[in-house]
Amino acid sequence: MSETFKAGDKVEWQSSQGTVRGTVKKKLTAPTDIKQHHVAASADHPEYLVVSDKTGAEAAHKASALKKVH
Repeated sequence: MSETFKAGDKVEWQSSQGTVRGTVKKKLTAPTDIKQHHVAASADHPEYLVVSDKTGAEAAHKASALKKVH
């Protein structure tokens, strides 16, 4: 079972530039668009809107791609 996250949680994930740290902004439970990217989130398959600490960029990630940090 994937971990669940809530707004304000500090997380990290892997990107093409390496490990990125950021903060969960909100849980996405419905399809949405972020910039020009369509996110196929649903109640059964939620994704999380995260904000990079370094760049301030927003992205959506599945729970399996995120790891909680302290």
